[in-house]
Amino acid sequence: MSAVPKPATPPVDLGSAAAAQAALRTFWRLADAWKLGVSEQTTLLGVGRTTLYHWKQGKVTAPLDRHVLERLSYLFAIYAALQILLPAGDQADAWVRKSNAAPLFGGRSALARMLGGQVADLYVVRDYLDAQRGGKA
Repeated sequence: MSAVPKPATPPVDLGSAAAAQAALRTFWRLADAWKLGVSEQTTLLGVGRTTLYHWKQGKVTAPLDRHVLERLSYLFAIYAALQILLPAGDQADAWVRKSNAAPLFGGRSALARMLGGQVADLYVVRDYLDAQRGGKA
């Protein structure tokens, strides 16, 4: 007797409000883990306070724009890389705030670099962590 194939799961529509809500739920968990304040959250996401507060209240009725999605992608990759490099969760979460002697950071923390406000600031931190892991994911 052969198994009946299950219907394929439809692909996730990243352009939906439901996907936006899911991505933001993940971001809120990351923000809690990294102990991010409101101003840090707005800078990392590249949005204003009003938008942030609406999203925190669950008022996500439209898809996230590509700029926010790009920022979230980098932040999630940074978080994941830290979990691999520093498997003790508290160490991984604390790393973003610790001063770092690597030339990229110049004695400042990775979070300070990420708070430069540009997508490139997120990119370089992700790239640094990928290099520490031994290459791209």
